Amino acid sequence: MSHIDITREFDAAAASYNRLVAASPGYYRNLARSARRMQLPGGGAGLHLLDLGCGTGASTLALLAAAPQARITAVDASAGMLAKARQADWPQRVSFVHAPVEKLASAGVHGPFDGILAAYLVRNLPDPDPVLATLCKQLAPGAPLAVHDYALDGRARSRAIWTAVCWSVIIPAGKVVTGRAALYRYLWRSVLRFDTVDALAERLRRHGLAHPQIATMPGWERGIVHTVVARKPARKPARKPA
Repeated sequence: MSHIDITREFDAAAASYNRLVAASPGYYRNLARSARRMQLPGGGAGLHLLDLGCGTGASTLALLAAAPQARITAVDASAGMLAKARQADWPQRVSFVHAPVEKLASAGVHGPFDGILAAYLVRNLPDPDPVLATLCKQLAPGAPLAVHDYALDGRARSRAIWTAVCWSVIIPAGKVVTGRAALYRYLWRSVLRFDTVDALAERLRRHGLAHPQIATMPGWERGIVHTVVARKPARKPARKPA
């Protein structure tokens, strides 16, 4: 987050953010892919899901499509992005909470959750590990944590494509649409600094999540945007006395 206040930049970009991401081929479809990859059962009936870093609600919409009967708590640190999200017409079982991810409990956000989607969030954390440790504790046994993010596959080709797309499309478009470029230059740098997707999967393993499954996206985002889904181990049945 060096040199910029990321929450402030998201606040400033909120009014035009949906217009910008709508111009990105596959942005909404790929979030929907990640939500489906969580394999939430029964249309979400009886489930309580957490959408962490919900922004203007695109990831919330993806969760709602994957689990239309679930109760969804959507959280973001940006008041501007949440204000934009709340303008849409949501069912009563979807609620929005303004809170930084580090202060979920004090904002009244408590598990256990039957699934957590963190889209474009983990990469933006100064130190992901304390947050991931908390999230893992908030998962119900057997429940998935899905991280959807720009996490490169480690190949030089993917780094080169990412840099080319940023400087030829994302940064100029961000400047034109929002009038500010700092957020989009930060995006470029943060992806290059972030875990490779294999390192991200290993990070989830270190927090006790089982069998991380890695899947990428089609098109230009292949090898650049991934979903990593890992689950909290289910409780082992108690042993009967001999």
